[in-house]
Amino acid sequence: MSARFITALILALFCAGQAIANDNEWSRFRGPNGTGVSGATNLPVEFGPEKGVVWKTSLPPGHSSPVLARTRIYVTAHTPIDAKNKADYQLFVIALDRKTGKELWRREIPRARKGRLENVNGPASASPVTDGENVYAFFQDFGLIAFDAGGKEKWRAPLGPFNIFYGYGASPILVDDKVILPVDQDLGAYLLAVDKDTGKLKWKIDRPQVISGYSTPTIYQPTGATGAKQGTKQLIIPESFQLSAYSVADGKRVWWVRGLACEMKSVASYDNEYLYVNGWGFPQNQPGQQIPTIPFAEGLAKYDENKDGLIAKSELEKVDRASGDKIGFMLKVAFEAFDLDRDQKLNAKDWEVFRSMMASENGLLAIKLGGEGDMTEKAFRWKYQRPVPQVPSTLLYQGSLFMVNDSGILISFDPATGNVVKQGRLKGAIDKYFASPVGADGKIYLISQDGTVSVVKAAGEWEVLAVNALDDEVFATPAIADGKIYVRTKGALYCFGK
Repeated sequence: MSARFITALILALFCAGQAIANDNEWSRFRGPNGTGVSGATNLPVEFGPEKGVVWKTSLPPGHSSPVLARTRIYVTAHTPIDAKNKADYQLFVIALDRKTGKELWRREIPRARKGRLENVNGPASASPVTDGENVYAFFQDFGLIAFDAGGKEKWRAPLGPFNIFYGYGASPILVDDKVILPVDQDLGAYLLAVDKDTGKLKWKIDRPQVISGYSTPTIYQPTGATGAKQGTKQLIIPESFQLSAYSVADGKRVWWVRGLACEMKSVASYDNEYLYVNGWGFPQNQPGQQIPTIPFAEGLAKYDENKDGLIAKSELEKVDRASGDKIGFMLKVAFEAFDLDRDQKLNAKDWEVFRSMMASENGLLAIKLGGEGDMTEKAFRWKYQRPVPQVPSTLLYQGSLFMVNDSGILISFDPATGNVVKQGRLKGAIDKYFASPVGADGKIYLISQDGTVSVVKAAGEWEVLAVNALDDEVFATPAIADGKIYVRTKGALYCFGK
């Protein structure tokens, strides 16, 4: 056996499985291919507004996460929103100097409209993406826009309007020469690719099976018997009710797996053979708590008072919890989730979506990668169907799969079996979680909405190393590179280091 072959074999084994980022690569939402994992070392454990601050830069609000170019950090933002006039705000793409945090430029983005926003979502939730120099950003009030490192506009591609229940929540990604944008919306969902240098359309694929969703794609390339990458790159998107893989080359849907939750927000974690994705719709989607539904004709007979062949929201006003009518009460309290065209009336298609949503199940799923066509029967490795997070993605790091629920419950799993290794509450960090966990340097960083950062040893039998208070709200997922962690709060971007 030659020394060259042995060296190649060692390198192949070392690089197998989940890709670990180059130390300075965090160019998109959740870093390299959405894994949330960095190869950075010498990261801080204890830090806060008065400790471990390399620099701090005040920023306007925005839920988008920072992305790192070679010399820049890019974010999107908006001016504060007045509760009395929620339509009055400005949108920005902002570039900071990576070493000092100094603001280098700020470009206002024109607004063609005000997009729908529900719950805590904001108008600058989509994270930008960078090729190391240029930045590509998306706003549901405008569309796609690109700037070079100096802040000069390269191109713009106006899009919309959009019809997404909570408002847009995914992020664009870069694959080779394409900017990819998933638009998972009620009525008229599509997947879009434009040329990263010109903004011109490469392809656009309609996705009639998709309703509102908020997940950012992951890139997957099949491997051969030797483990080498081969075949066409694919875009893995957790969608409402199913997971789908689309060809990067032309957008064609290659394979899919049915059985996901009715509302997907997370990014998939993955290894050589499987991906891991969590989804949550309603509490009524927990196994054993689902509400049996009835065909549309029976629904009309029960609720259509004016006999116009539709079920109006006003026709459900008399339904209450005490009536024992579980179907009617669910329709009343979550009507807009089923009313796809927002006309305050449910038609036959709306009703079928309602039935599908009620029949779906929440959970964390392990799904085999690859195939052609409907792979549902062969795909599932295991399912975990106790409560899972609304928003944060899982983290696959150092041989364990991690998931954080609201109230600061951290769970580690054996990814091969789905067995829980350890479950416990993050003391001092009992709150809601919107930021996804990230991992590097043998540590996991988890940030609650109130800005409490738990630093945890990355192991199945995890342990808390430190709890740090940032004294400000956090919705954005942090970025990691060069021995530093970049954390965006409601009012600032921090760079922490030793």
